[in-house]
Parts: sequence; structure tokens; C-alpha cells
Amino acid sequence: MRLTEFWARMNNQFGSGYAESVARDHVVAGLGGVTVHDALARGDDAKAVWRAVCDEFDLSARER
Repeated sequence: MRLTEFWARMNNQFGSGYAESVARDHVVAGLGGVTVHDALARGDDAKAVWRAVCDEFDLSARER
């Protein structure tokens, strides 16, 4: 998954303003206790980060 698709999914799911807040402020257990921004900055695969977000927020299979 490309970062553009990742951010499009985040914006679609949370809204453009809140998606940035979630990515910056919410610590995701499935990412080892770091934020989305931190995980992407350390080089985690965008698809793996998206799956962790889906798990964290209990998103339906359709959103995954």
C-alpha cells in the first residue's frame, strides 16, 4: 500500500481533520505502543500500519 492510499483511507475513516490527530496523538498497541506517525517514520509498512489501526479501532472487514 502506498502512503497516499493509506492517508486516503485514514481520511475516509476518520475525516481529514481527525485523521491527522489520530495519527499524531493516539498510541496504537499493535504498533508496539507508538503512534501512526512514529511507525511510519521508523519505516513500518503502510499496509501493516493500516491493519493495526483497523484492529485498534475495531473497523469492519469492509474497511480493511
